Amino acid sequence: MPLYLISYDIGPDARRLKVATLLEGHGRRVQRSVFECDLNETQYRRLRRRLQQLLRPDEGDNVRIYRLCASCVSVIEIIGDGEVESTPDLYIF
Repeated sequence: MPLYLISYDIGPDARRLKVATLLEGHGRRVQRSVFECDLNETQYRRLRRRLQQLLRPDEGDNVRIYRLCASCVSVIEIIGDGEVESTPDLYIF
């Protein structure tokens, strides 16, 4: 599954909380307004559609979504606290 890096800049607290809550249901928070999400195409389209419903660009809301390729993910560098996590493509029960 592709890894998406999603960041946001949203002013009003209530709307910012709704976006953060939505993203928490799809990935992991790596900084206050930055999430890493492993999503398939259907999950990504659903998340993007929901974000568009919540956002108010005319009020300055901004969300940036970066799709990271496998070779990009393999060279993520973290300085400070944190680690790169990945969701395996295969689960064995």
